Amino acid sequence: MSKKKIVIALGGNALGNTLAEQMEAVKITAKSIVDLIEEGHQVVISHGNGPQVGMINNAFTEFSKIEKDQPIIPLSVCVAMSQAYIGYDLQNAIREELKNRGKDTPVTTMITQVLVNGEDPAFQNPTKPIGKFMSKEQADEFSQKYGYPIKEDAGRGYRRVVASPKPVEIVEIDAIRTLVDAGQVVIAGGGGGIPVVLKGNHLKGVSAVIDKDFASCVLAKELDADYLIILTAVEKVAINFGKPDVKWLSNITVDEAKKYMEEGHFAPGSMLPKVQAAVDFASSKDGRKALITLLEKAKDGIVGKTGTVINK
Repeated sequence: MSKKKIVIALGGNALGNTLAEQMEAVKITAKSIVDLIEEGHQVVISHGNGPQVGMINNAFTEFSKIEKDQPIIPLSVCVAMSQAYIGYDLQNAIREELKNRGKDTPVTTMITQVLVNGEDPAFQNPTKPIGKFMSKEQADEFSQKYGYPIKEDAGRGYRRVVASPKPVEIVEIDAIRTLVDAGQVVIAGGGGGIPVVLKGNHLKGVSAVIDKDFASCVLAKELDADYLIILTAVEKVAINFGKPDVKWLSNITVDEAKKYMEEGHFAPGSMLPKVQAAVDFASSKDGRKALITLLEKAKDGIVGKTGTVINK
């Protein structure tokens, strides 16, 4: 097949939940990524950061309790730390796998800021829980001290919530494009990117979490990629999931995907944003395709052997 420019959005299962799990997970992840590079494809990698940014945020929250003069580190800074922490392991694993196969392709992690609209309605209704569970008393004290919005989380306790605004553009896109054009493997947009708003020429971090699939879609469009591969915990997308008449989808059009979304087949916060991002990318330009599948099936998915492909 012809060589493609591919943006791969890694799901959390590709990274593990702890430091030790991550170091093991990225070794497996690297093999699947290098399989695609060996086929001659240009590959850009984005990834989630849920467990990692949670650990960083919790650590600084606890530290602020010990050191009373130490403010809680802004969430945007926690996202930046998670990008470097994950990128460090991921780029080294990919580099090692490339070396093992006799390739000297450079691998770079780009600390990536993503512009959001300060007037995005999401800021008026924060819904994304982060940090530890708290009792009602702890939550009231926390909210009073820091001014953070708190919500009850499915009867399990109270947690801080932040907004999840839509990504507008990738700030470092020119640098990423230059590296990709130079033949490097680039890791960018980690955790959906560091959310920032523009104040004159100043980029100001905001307390928000950007959906990594939506950010990956913006990244893929701005790089003029041929494929957006969204990796998840299932080989194919399904309608009537969990029911006797479940149907696994192989190749669907944008219109069919929209119809399934309208019928409520995909769970919000789970498969729905992946399908929404896939539809957005596939409908943005003729010839663009989105693939949703398992990490280890990405190579087969590109050649049409498995996975769910969405195109015009």
